[in-house]
Amino acid sequence: MNTSLKLLLLIACLCGLNFTSAQQTRNVIWITYDGLRWQEVFQGIDSSLMVNETYTNQTAKLRNKFWDPDPGKRRQKLLPFFWEVIAGEGQLYGNRMHGNLVNVTNDQWFSYPGYNEILTGRADSSIQSNAKVWNKNTTLLEFANGQKGFRGKVAAFGSWDVFPYIINEARSGLPVNAGFEEAFWPRLSKRARFLNELQRQTPSPWTSVRLDVFTHHYAKEYLRRHRPRLLYIAYGETDDFAHDGDYDAYIEAAHRTDAFIRDLWNFVQSHPAYRNKTSLVISTDHGRGTLPVDHWRSHGTKIKGSDEIWIAILGPDSPALGELTSPGQLYQNQLAQTVARLLGLPYTVGGKWIETAFK
Repeated sequence: MNTSLKLLLLIACLCGLNFTSAQQTRNVIWITYDGLRWQEVFQGIDSSLMVNETYTNQTAKLRNKFWDPDPGKRRQKLLPFFWEVIAGEGQLYGNRMHGNLVNVTNDQWFSYPGYNEILTGRADSSIQSNAKVWNKNTTLLEFANGQKGFRGKVAAFGSWDVFPYIINEARSGLPVNAGFEEAFWPRLSKRARFLNELQRQTPSPWTSVRLDVFTHHYAKEYLRRHRPRLLYIAYGETDDFAHDGDYDAYIEAAHRTDAFIRDLWNFVQSHPAYRNKTSLVISTDHGRGTLPVDHWRSHGTKIKGSDEIWIAILGPDSPALGELTSPGQLYQNQLAQTVARLLGLPYTVGGKWIETAFK
């Protein structure tokens, strides 16, 4: 190797080190909102569904709580943390009304393929169902857990009981609390034991998905007690209420999850180990249909719009761009490398990180 080439390689390495050392982010909370449409994120409650008696039982209640003729005010009523905090201090991608596009790259447009793409950074065409099959692909979570400074500092919590398979808990050895699993870590706090008891006593509308309130509080208690550096939280109610055709509950779940995310942000910003050292990366596994109106319940390759998603980022290393209103194109497969770069991890699988997510 000649001297010039050695010098170039040295400069490249030093630049990479400087980039990592200059970053403030030491921790990432990676969040997914199952099947929440970009339409509600950027436009608020859907007026046609709000008054549709087939899908909405309490039109007056939804109108009073979430409606405004101004889409900007409407979306803020639905997702106040997104539009009061993330829009002011972070970034929001995916408002297709401005030509700002975010899409999946997998060819299925439903959950397991979407979560695989999010967590690995790469679509896998062999994944064609939501069956409980151990994922042969290595997620960023598993990769991170093998890196210096991250061993034992990575965990995942999800409402859907397929997440142990998507993350391959058996191979990865990662702590994954999902479905109706109870708190599993040693030396359970009184709060964790109470959550276990409460979950056993609280019926869920579904057989494979627990209520998000348990996912949230299990994750927050783990965050409080074990201080992970990479925490993945997958909320699920929005998708399941949509499949049920219950627009009231879908909207309330979206609003409630926004409050959960605010709760996490307030916690990390009040904790010395996390304050000004933590980034949030938030997205969804797939979109949903819009027309005809009943397509909002569904997704998949036969439902137009199911590949359309959105991304939100908030943290000390991401410039406060707010809502991106310029034309652009991002993809779901860029999330893993974006999270990895925030944490300074040498993860090279999948789509390139989102360049505008970094100062």
